[in-house]
Amino acid sequence: MLTLKYIAENSEDVLKRLKKKHFDGEQLISKVLELNAERKKTQYDADSIAAEINKISKEIGSLYKQGKTSEADALKQKTIELKESIKLLEEKQNQIEATLNEILVQIPNLPHESVPEGKLAEDNHVERTGGKIPSLPADALPHWDLAKKYDIIDFETGVKITGAGFPLYKGKCAQLQRALINFFLDNARAAGYMEVQPPYVVNEASAYATGQLPDKECQMYFCQEDNLYLIPTAEVPVTNIYRGMILNENELPIKNVAYSACFRREAGSYGKDVRGLNRLHQFDKVEIVQIQLPEKSYDTLYEMVHYVEGLAEKLELPWRTLRLCGGDMSFTSALTFDIEVYSAAQQRWLEVSSVSNFESYQANRLKCRYRSSDKKIELCHTLNGSALALPRIVAALLENNQTPEGIRIPKALIPYTGFELIN
Repeated sequence: MLTLKYIAENSEDVLKRLKKKHFDGEQLISKVLELNAERKKTQYDADSIAAEINKISKEIGSLYKQGKTSEADALKQKTIELKESIKLLEEKQNQIEATLNEILVQIPNLPHESVPEGKLAEDNHVERTGGKIPSLPADALPHWDLAKKYDIIDFETGVKITGAGFPLYKGKCAQLQRALINFFLDNARAAGYMEVQPPYVVNEASAYATGQLPDKECQMYFCQEDNLYLIPTAEVPVTNIYRGMILNENELPIKNVAYSACFRREAGSYGKDVRGLNRLHQFDKVEIVQIQLPEKSYDTLYEMVHYVEGLAEKLELPWRTLRLCGGDMSFTSALTFDIEVYSAAQQRWLEVSSVSNFESYQANRLKCRYRSSDKKIELCHTLNGSALALPRIVAALLENNQTPEGIRIPKALIPYTGFELIN
């Protein structure tokens, strides 16, 4: 979340930048400023009373030494009353801070100055493109028909076992999934990321710290009896490794990579977007996370974007990178790039990665800080990205590489699959 100090010192700038995200923050910011003024006054009153107690305490000692017991006792009674006043002020202060915190989590992160204006996905800016869109015959099949033809993904049995959005991968497609996971992990390790294997469920504090709670869009699966949440991405547990930590400047950047299953309710999804592998409730993903110094976080963001583009290149997939407009960005992001691959049989672009810089927004909730060389304690910047999400990668690989002999496996994946063709 945004820091109270930044809002108090830059309220006009905050309101102006929030408009780019199409967020009307007038009332919330006004309430924050009002409560902050009340908080400061309450603190001032408490400090003043504490100073008065200290002064009286010295007088009491002097009076006792002079044998003026009754006067000293009277002042002692006064300090008891003053201490009760401080207690009431502290209770008021705690209530103000709790209310402030409830409001602050409702205010999204501020967009970076380079975020384009716009409200919808159509307003995103295409930054770069790569690869070659294949020319398929007129009778080319979408991946859900290819899955049936080669008996490699069973959507119907997935529905029987669990429900829609939980496919059953079989045979060579199950092997392809495992091959992609290992391929992505190996590439990340070669790029300097340390692999971790996190839990797939997190507690409320972890979900809150990375911004998944409050769950405004009702996208998280919740285990009520245990008060635990199924993770929507490995970003949540991996970033929470550093919750409450003060790192040394020379430890940064920290680079982690993790494979996990991901669980999303995808409430409100419908139509062509949910066909086949296009939108699932459970899917596999490899996630990269960095904890970085503020002055280096944007160089790191661009480095991460180029890294993901390189994965698409290695898989021989046509890709493009979008700079998201203000209205299409997540609540917590300051700048996001989406990487999409082209699905030739569906003739549409499919998002396979979002790479974001959250600046200090997540770190403030995490209380993830670093000690600089001059011993100052500052908030870190956090970044993450999909590298990559599997379902739409699999969809594009199946569709783009279909031949009369079968589905061709990209050269870079063959050492991982152990086969060259799905037939």
